[in-house]
Amino acid sequence: MTLNAVVSAQVMEGRGAYNRNSRVQAAGVVPVLPLLAEASRRVALAEVPAPVVIADYGCSQGHNSLLPLRTAIGVLRERIGRDRAVSVVHTDLPENDYTALFRTLAEDPESYLRDDRRVFPSAIGRSFYQALLPPGSVTLGWSSWSVQWLSRVPAPIPDQVQVAFSDDVAARRAFAEQAAADWRAFLLARGEELRTGGRLVVLTMASDDAGGFGYRSVVRAIQDGLLDVAASGLISVADVRRMVIPTYGRTRAEFLAPFEGVGRFAGLSVESVEVFAAEDRIWKETGAGEDATAFGSRWAAFSRASVFPTLAAGLDGGMGDPRAAAFMDALEGAMARRLAAAPEESLLPLGILVMVKGG
Repeated sequence: MTLNAVVSAQVMEGRGAYNRNSRVQAAGVVPVLPLLAEASRRVALAEVPAPVVIADYGCSQGHNSLLPLRTAIGVLRERIGRDRAVSVVHTDLPENDYTALFRTLAEDPESYLRDDRRVFPSAIGRSFYQALLPPGSVTLGWSSWSVQWLSRVPAPIPDQVQVAFSDDVAARRAFAEQAAADWRAFLLARGEELRTGGRLVVLTMASDDAGGFGYRSVVRAIQDGLLDVAASGLISVADVRRMVIPTYGRTRAEFLAPFEGVGRFAGLSVESVEVFAAEDRIWKETGAGEDATAFGSRWAAFSRASVFPTLAAGLDGGMGDPRAAAFMDALEGAMARRLAAAPEESLLPLGILVMVKGG
């Protein structure tokens, strides 16, 4: 299979599906809130009357941004008062469901717009692997569950859909090199956008020091579910071979690699970095998998909202393939059945970094 036959990442499933099925991400956000609050207390502010600018890099449909941004804005309000303008700029790919985003901001009872008339949201539809905002304009940067997505698929994965579980040495090397290049590109762009004294807080999927990515049973259910759907005749084996989930869990060493030597990269220095195991909320909320049907269906719904559109793009006709909807339905069912048959708690390594723009 040639590289040109491999399809790159797509946005999350639309019509609010990702908002409804992103409890795994919502649980992972909670441990980072104290660090985000502290960053908000320490960040350097532009002189009045310039607005305080918060950039949300990789917003998707907005639900998982509400609590972190409300936390940050609340701390900033203690410093700047109620009248100073706060500009919140949400960014994601051009195909993102921005309708769901703005409806969430307007209607969700947890929205940071509630009871704050001086917060002004906007959105930019471009990849965050390039500069998105004017140089020196961003006060506080926030990114959650986003930078694990690579800018492109660097190579086919001949034996898997997720490179962490592949035995192919060339594929693993290509993904590691792409992840390193993308991380540097992300930092270069943020270093340009942040004002001096600005801070960037990043929460992302990671790998532990032993290289463990987690999600083993979930990825296995996706892989085996794809073979089930192919066996049914709905899709072909060739379709399956084009399907790749272009995510990469960086280790602590990989996060810090650009900063080696002088301790600074793109004007940024690392204040703190931690890789930890997050709670498998679905496992917990289904009684440690005792409600096996709910366990399987909820993990399958989460996977559908987050990665199935990328898998569907590997169909012979891409996202416009007439089989796409039926494929996603069939894969969700196959995955749910497999997980329900053998519930297993997932290891969920996450990385948290706080960086500051120096003088």
